[in-house]
Amino acid sequence: MPKRSKVLFVSTEVTPYAKTGGLADIAGSLPPVLKEMGLDIRVIMPKYKGIDIKADQTMLSNSVPLYFIENDNYYKREYIYSTPEGDYPDNMERFAYFCKETLGRIKREGFKPDIIHANDWETALIPVYLKTIYAEDEFFKDTKTVFTIHNLAYQGIFKASQWSETGLSPELFNPAKGLKHYEKINLMKGALIFADHITTVSPRYAEEIQGDEYGFGLQDVLSSRKENISGIINGIDYLCWDPSSDPQIPQNFDINSLNKKSINKQHLQTEMGLEIGRDIPLIAAIGRLTDQKGWDLIVESIDEICEEDLQLIVLGEGEKKYQDVMMEISKKYPLKISINIKFDSTLAKKIYAAADIFLMPSKFEPCGLGQLISYRYATLPLARKTGGLADTITDYTEDKAHGTGFLFEDYRSKDFLDALERALDVYKDRRAWRNIQKRAVKADYSWKHSAKDYENIYRDTIKSLKRDA
Repeated sequence: MPKRSKVLFVSTEVTPYAKTGGLADIAGSLPPVLKEMGLDIRVIMPKYKGIDIKADQTMLSNSVPLYFIENDNYYKREYIYSTPEGDYPDNMERFAYFCKETLGRIKREGFKPDIIHANDWETALIPVYLKTIYAEDEFFKDTKTVFTIHNLAYQGIFKASQWSETGLSPELFNPAKGLKHYEKINLMKGALIFADHITTVSPRYAEEIQGDEYGFGLQDVLSSRKENISGIINGIDYLCWDPSSDPQIPQNFDINSLNKKSINKQHLQTEMGLEIGRDIPLIAAIGRLTDQKGWDLIVESIDEICEEDLQLIVLGEGEKKYQDVMMEISKKYPLKISINIKFDSTLAKKIYAAADIFLMPSKFEPCGLGQLISYRYATLPLARKTGGLADTITDYTEDKAHGTGFLFEDYRSKDFLDALERALDVYKDRRAWRNIQKRAVKADYSWKHSAKDYENIYRDTIKSLKRDA
């Protein structure tokens, strides 16, 4: 890669400043690793209400500059994208402004990027602007774009009447090579057409979204760009997720002291008002309570789950129907179920450290971070064989020598329950369970491998510019 290649990483959420999902963790942890690899990388995000830094620039870890785009009318709000009642009606305007100001800001800073790495629909107009409005701008003539799809289900779809808010020529509102899609504006489609390279967060998901089942209407656009699509597994911050030194869990442990993990379980059982017992299988689910995450399967199966000798702890927020049902179920099984409808990063770590099995029965899953974090804490994932879950979990039933968890394929409660039965049967075999735990802990999903893949994509994209010149 050319010495000190310049990269601008654009995200609407960055840990620790704003977070609704995994994108924030990626934006907060990947750029510092790329900086260590020799890139001149900077990050930019909106300045939301909860960000108290007075300056419009600060530093992420490892001295990565972080710029803020300020606009109190757009970003000084209680929530980032939506209220419990629904999306903000001016989201098109809010994030079109962010994209325009991002380009204007780096131009004022004199930071001339070789690569702008945009993420998800909120930043999708950046590749479009560079190839249209800024096509003749000398400052950006050598700048190429990489666009990452973190979840194709969220595409940035707006009414045709809002087209003027994009600032683009009316000619681009067409279905063939523009942003028109089923009579509406589709911002994600724009990025898929105009970005120089497209990435997703796992190899399998990169393939899945080119088909009808997971393409969400954009499969043909994606298939037309298949030569420019790569799937790269997300990494996690191994300093943040480290049970050997984690100050937020009651008992630290590592691969050589896995017997201490049960102390965390007993602490959590006490804290959550569950029956105390180190040998009771503790099942955990952390994250959004939505259809995508498989909550219809969990709710459909909940009575059968609770008939087993186990405990279930849930942490997260989501669709009201699932929140209400799970709260009612917890009253029915007070010593077996603990439902925590909130976001609590400290409790999340306690759960990872205490649980035996981590549930991820997702309908689809671009990558998933929960299974990668659970590995660190010797908690074995039980998941549907889809997307990044299929790429990162080896089913123990099918491959006892390399198994790291339990998978089911068909999206049915029967298959989900069968996988749970298999996991509980293996749990009774202490030696087998401990061997799987050790294998899971040894799995390396730190950023070092994936960051190298991103570096290679940046390098190849820059090279393609020189070939085209």
